[in-house]
Amino acid sequence: MLENKRIGFGFTGSHCTYHLVLPQLIRLKELGAEIVPVVSYTMQSTDTRFGEGEEWVQKIEKASGEKCIRTIPEAEPLGPVKPLDCMVIAPLTGNSLSKLANALTDSPVLMAAKATMRNHKPVVAAISTNDGLGLNGVNLMKLMTAKNLYFVPFSQDDPENKPNSLVAHMDHIPETVIAALKGKQIQPVITLLNKRD
Repeated sequence: MLENKRIGFGFTGSHCTYHLVLPQLIRLKELGAEIVPVVSYTMQSTDTRFGEGEEWVQKIEKASGEKCIRTIPEAEPLGPVKPLDCMVIAPLTGNSLSKLANALTDSPVLMAAKATMRNHKPVVAAISTNDGLGLNGVNLMKLMTAKNLYFVPFSQDDPENKPNSLVAHMDHIPETVIAALKGKQIQPVITLLNKRD
């Protein structure tokens, strides 16, 4: 289904969702895609109760069969020299979301996204942010109207305790990618309650 498709897969710093995201990278590979993993500086250098950054980088490299792109200079050729068919950012944190919405490129993942958008290819965003319905709401809406940017369906994950928090349903990444490659946004984008595992 995704044979001969070169798909970038970017990880930013929502460490609590990596265990949900990594299986979707594997699913894309099983569907025939060539995976180009890209990791943000925060992701690769931060150790949390969910695991060490370097440990996660090794897991990503093992799952994809490729070395991770770790720097902005390494990501820049994904524009003119080694273009992608699609770029996935999963998880996309509120911090990276706000930077993407305002054309700031200070991480390898954002550079890969910018390079892909420059080539008029789809970028698929799987958000994970505590302020999606707060101050970052304006950036989310800005990106939802951007050309060639598609969203993995998302919802509130804990409306009682974290009413502004939004998290993508990571298991919908493959079908969102397939639809995005056809120029379509999977629907519905905003779904019922999402419970984190």
